[in-house]
Amino acid sequence: MSGRGFSPKQRKVLTWWRMGDYDAVICDGAVRSGKSYAVTVAFFLWAMVRFQRQRFGLCAPTVNGARRNLLAPVRGEMEALGFRWEERLSRNQVVLRGGGRENTFYLYGGRNEASASLIQGVTLAGALLDEVALMSRSFVEQAVARCSLPEAKVWFSCNPAGQAHWFYREWIQRAEEKRALYLHFTMDDNPALTRRAKERYRRMFRGVFYRRYVLGEWVSPEGLVYDFFDPARVPPAPRGGCERWRISCDYGTRNPASFGLWGLKDGVWYRVREFYYDASAEGSQRTDGEYVQDLERLAGGRRIEAVIVDPSAASFIEALRRQGWPVRKADNRVLEGIRRTAEALKEGRIVVCQGCGAALREFGLYRWEDDGTKDRVHKENDHAMDDIRYFVMSLETEEPLAAVSVERRAV
Repeated sequence: MSGRGFSPKQRKVLTWWRMGDYDAVICDGAVRSGKSYAVTVAFFLWAMVRFQRQRFGLCAPTVNGARRNLLAPVRGEMEALGFRWEERLSRNQVVLRGGGRENTFYLYGGRNEASASLIQGVTLAGALLDEVALMSRSFVEQAVARCSLPEAKVWFSCNPAGQAHWFYREWIQRAEEKRALYLHFTMDDNPALTRRAKERYRRMFRGVFYRRYVLGEWVSPEGLVYDFFDPARVPPAPRGGCERWRISCDYGTRNPASFGLWGLKDGVWYRVREFYYDASAEGSQRTDGEYVQDLERLAGGRRIEAVIVDPSAASFIEALRRQGWPVRKADNRVLEGIRRTAEALKEGRIVVCQGCGAALREFGLYRWEDDGTKDRVHKENDHAMDDIRYFVMSLETEEPLAAVSVERRAV
């Protein structure tokens, strides 16, 4: 289809439902392995071949994610096969018509426990759950329960998480018991991926993310979060001026506060200076007003285009805005932020410079929790790590700034 063909593993996804022995299919493995595309095309074809005027669920962690990752890649494919596609944005629906048949597909987001109520009560002929490892268990179980027609089937796809994840224990390890076909994908199962692209992805990830996203393994993280980072091999701040400036902030009253000053030069963002204050060690807490003054000293008269702040620091954000600083609330997705920070460090898109002692110290201490129950970091020595993560996420999700850049005199 689309002139690109399907790999043997993808063709198996397209036809598994004809075997009659399975109630579900589970496709996991590496990023860019072609699993989501094959599953989505196969899901639509199965629905249109087997059913007439039925309802189906298209599920992702968010509705926007379902539109982006499930609908957008395959709409042209389905239309090329002669199906008429009608998307009803306000209703989160897609109606597909062709071959004398018509079926309706409902979009659901299942990121948190409250999402289960959104799908409760509906009867479905089938459900596709993409990135199921990122969804709440209650939503997934509710979606499976909604597939109550006699020929209903459930379709799962995801990148791996840790071996303690409930989906790994309940579905992958018990696939045979649940009458589910388990298919593990690698990048070699995607015929559209070039050798150069595969090598780029292999270079991009390290540690647990390499094992999960490149090798497709279900593994739990352990040891240092940024185990590849060498604090002894960092450069001095670049000479000359920078083109743009930003500040990232992790706010603390009893806990430490960490601010980083970042400058862009020749396509690379450098952390050239920082402010770090530990109230417990210093024996006194600082007020929001004092922290604003600290941030102004850190800026040193430079034109700051954005101050990216811990979104929970409401009073500090308000204090900054009253002084005219262009504040942006940080994206606080921890695991996604860690992954993107690791990529940015590995690719040299961000560089921590000499003189940023707090950040360099924390790189050698920032660790994964070792309880094995969840992917989470140990909540110590993480304040500079958090402000760096906020900064990287601000680059990945560029938005119009809330206010114009401001220039401050050095104080």
